[in-house]
Amino acid sequence: MLKFEQADRVKNLPPYLFARIEKLIAEKREQGVDVISLGIGDPDLPTPDHIIEELKKEAENPANHQYPSSVGMLSYRQAVAEFYKKRFSVDLDPKSEVVTLIGSKEGIAHISWCYLNPGDVVLVPDPGYPVYAGGAILAGAETYTMKLKEENGFKPKYEDIPTDIAKKAKMMFINYPNNPTGAVVDVKFFEETVAFAKEHNILVCHDNAYSEIAFEGYRPPSFLEAKGAKEVGIEFGSVSKPYNMTGWRIGWAVGHPEVVDALGRLKSNVDSGQFQAIQYAAIKGLTGPQDALQNNIAIYDERRKIVVEGLRELGWKVDPPKATFYVWVPVPKGFTSASFAEYVIEKTGVVITPGNGYGESGEGYFRISLTIPTERLKEAFRRMKESLGKVEF
Repeated sequence: MLKFEQADRVKNLPPYLFARIEKLIAEKREQGVDVISLGIGDPDLPTPDHIIEELKKEAENPANHQYPSSVGMLSYRQAVAEFYKKRFSVDLDPKSEVVTLIGSKEGIAHISWCYLNPGDVVLVPDPGYPVYAGGAILAGAETYTMKLKEENGFKPKYEDIPTDIAKKAKMMFINYPNNPTGAVVDVKFFEETVAFAKEHNILVCHDNAYSEIAFEGYRPPSFLEAKGAKEVGIEFGSVSKPYNMTGWRIGWAVGHPEVVDALGRLKSNVDSGQFQAIQYAAIKGLTGPQDALQNNIAIYDERRKIVVEGLRELGWKVDPPKATFYVWVPVPKGFTSASFAEYVIEKTGVVITPGNGYGESGEGYFRISLTIPTERLKEAFRRMKESLGKVEF
């Protein structure tokens, strides 16, 4: 068999975090272990019925069986614009300021291809969603990590970024509500981000995938609510988390019209758009009844309380997150992120996500996801209380 030399852009990619977790789960199950995974943030709740019915109806329409537009149906982009107006009081032109994505992950990876050349610098949060750096690596760019520290509310301190780096940087990724930390911000933080971006001519890319998963009356803002935000950046969004549609792969990017256009032009060369029936279903999610979303939030809230109370009983001092379906927790004394994750699965059959998988600054933490049936979540903590005992810090 011939051996082929891989391109440097692929060689330089780190192993994808969730691929490693999936492999670990498979290994344990092969050993006969009843694994409970608190790892990947993939909603276990079903997609609402009215969305599924819309898919069925539109899938039977022959008009939807041909190639779709690479930038998405105008009716879908209009629905996204209407959502932004209703939810955030943000005005968007659906023709020039909205582009349809095959899931927001696709757009987050591709935006680096639009603006980064080999050797360019991109600012990425650390810890952060691995795709921010992954897309930049594929574009041949260099990443500079913005350390998200607990004492700063897991927000970057722009004044700590060296001036020479800020001058060289062409792009920056931010993400609030934050994965993996669950941290939240207000519009003032976004205004500070706009000011920093204007000062250094940096394109801001805000990942707002968790805007609708929030608790205790907190309503996460959009980056585009900040004055001048549309002049310096775009925002990525998705129906995946609010409507349990992760497998459907449908999202959007909105904001700066030239950036939206560039992303659309790149996509026209690498994909043929999302199946129109799925776009119609997503429209129904955005514009239809929101009862299922509120029910989801109530379920996640119950699970959030189970996790926080369970951790406190085990010795952790942890505050409940105001948004996302993640709980970000420090590891006990004597462990690294990886060694504690391995210890937990060996002792209990429960999978947690080691924080160092999200970057160097994630070392010393682990992440628990709430996207698991409530009874299984209770069982996970029963096992942990039985096998781990009190932890020390």
